[in-house]
Amino acid sequence: MIYLDNNATTRVAPEVFEAMQPYLTETYGNPSSAHSLGQRMKSAIEHAREQVAQLIGAAETSEIVFTSCGSESDNWAIGGFLEQNPTRRHIITTRVEHEAVRNLCVHLAEIGCEVTWLEVNESGQLDLDDLRRSLRRDTGIVSVMLANNETGVLFPIEEIGKIVRQNSDAVFHVDGVQAVGKIPISLKDLEVDLFALSGHKLHAPQGIGALYIRNGVKLPPFIIGGTQESGRRAGTSAVPNIVALGAACELAGNFDEHERIESLRNKLESEILRTIPNARLNGLSDPGQRLPNTSNISFEYVEGENILVHLDQAGVCVSTGSACHSKIKESSPTLLAMNVPYTAAQGSIRFSLGRYNTEEEIDETLRILPGIIGKLVEMSPYDKELKALYAARGGA
Repeated sequence: MIYLDNNATTRVAPEVFEAMQPYLTETYGNPSSAHSLGQRMKSAIEHAREQVAQLIGAAETSEIVFTSCGSESDNWAIGGFLEQNPTRRHIITTRVEHEAVRNLCVHLAEIGCEVTWLEVNESGQLDLDDLRRSLRRDTGIVSVMLANNETGVLFPIEEIGKIVRQNSDAVFHVDGVQAVGKIPISLKDLEVDLFALSGHKLHAPQGIGALYIRNGVKLPPFIIGGTQESGRRAGTSAVPNIVALGAACELAGNFDEHERIESLRNKLESEILRTIPNARLNGLSDPGQRLPNTSNISFEYVEGENILVHLDQAGVCVSTGSACHSKIKESSPTLLAMNVPYTAAQGSIRFSLGRYNTEEEIDETLRILPGIIGKLVEMSPYDKELKALYAARGGA
């Protein structure tokens, strides 16, 4: 199997499993217990907190609170702030956020909040002047992702944070789920108040995440109960998963092969665009303004679901976009916001590489893919358009 869907989830790294395994079998106390076994569990949690803080450049380990996933972290950040500040009901976000933010903001608009949706251009970039114009005295929170999960396009959160600080009293929330472990992050040097991450995007298990809450920012508890996480999130701590997240963050901090992954991504992308006439890139062409592992390519007049199925049958795993959006038979909201034509948006495939991918796998994918696209082109009802496109670009 060739796995090119690392933005959806990643395999648990052997080093991470080795770190968490004792907490599944031998060291099993409740970290809230006063006895020595419980205190060993508590100590493991605090060590993991240090590892997470180190990777994202938090100023204090106390700024890290463990959650169940990135979606919980996003929901707590935005919903919690609005609960704490009921007179500041204006939210600013973008059209291309992950469902955890976008659908939450839709819900909040339905119950009385006002949401300003920032548009993006055809490359997926924001106009920061739109942000400046949208900020108001009653703006409570600005939420902008660091890296788009479908296209890999990076947003300039350093500049955005400064704009928010200089022009409002709003807090700045960043969904960093797709970026953590892939690019350097130093939150202590940024004007970011709330930052979400998820373990399964960087080789920890599914079911563990964290929310960075800058010192001085107040949020009500997301789960009410005991005093876990300094009273900020109740519930018995999932120690094995927390340990795994810490180990994954340390593993990511020591990883030095991002250039190799980017080189493989560039090879895959450039060869697809060179050899398949109806292929087009979605997002910025400049690889320096995207995640090093991500490429979103549309195959015009061909259904993405059909491409996915044929690749899967050939042993290659990819995605048609966000895994959280994959059950909905409509164009991706991200591609719609970028004004990607329907005939291209419906044929989009996201290739997302990871630390375990090899050049041999990329070569095999490049060997398989043109035949699949060619077969689907022959079956397409848009035969005239495709024939013209292939003729114009020198295809078959």
